[in-house]
Amino acid sequence: MVNPVSAQSPLLPTEGSQQSGMGREDFLKLLVAQLKHQDPLKPVENTEFVSQLAQFSSLEQTIGINSRLDLLTLQSKGQSNTDAVGFIGKKVSVAGSTVSLDSSGTGAALSFELAGTSEKTNVVIRDQAGNAVRTLELGTHAAGVVSLRWDGKNTSGVSQKPGNYSVSVEASSADGSAVSAAQTTVGTVTSVSFDRGYAVLTLDNGVTAPVSDLLEVQATSK
Repeated sequence: MVNPVSAQSPLLPTEGSQQSGMGREDFLKLLVAQLKHQDPLKPVENTEFVSQLAQFSSLEQTIGINSRLDLLTLQSKGQSNTDAVGFIGKKVSVAGSTVSLDSSGTGAALSFELAGTSEKTNVVIRDQAGNAVRTLELGTHAAGVVSLRWDGKNTSGVSQKPGNYSVSVEASSADGSAVSAAQTTVGTVTSVSFDRGYAVLTLDNGVTAPVSDLLEVQATSK
């Protein structure tokens, strides 16, 4: 004989039972089994039975709320993906440390943001093999965005091959402590992919970045 379930041991699934997949059907099966096998001499109290029905009602409401939240999340993700596709063909700035040098001979634009005033500011440009090809000494700079252009030449004045180059900023204050610098990469969005579960932008210079790294979108030239 199965003993009746008391109010001190409710049928509402606990955190552990939810993880094992217990839902409304399991709850109803337990409730029916309790009524079927209860001791006739000690039937379930009315208050206990009402309490268990209230728990079942609460379970139903929770399942309904979770279903609606899942639907809202799916709709929101779909809208975000649609918005990300709208960046294709636009010139953007994303967080990153890569700069693209083309064959036009005009060099490449660089930009970064200093967290504080720097007494010494150096920008080191490296090729894909990691070799330093040029160090730009910028001296003192106030906190904020610093924009400049690399002429595409190395330290000896020799023009470098088109391609991607990595950029690192070394900045320090008057007392020699390091000043952090947030770097950016500029390019035109050529495609957007979603295979990672979120939108990833691909720029014309080969750089890829999640849409969360997007810093600026420039207006399309007419």
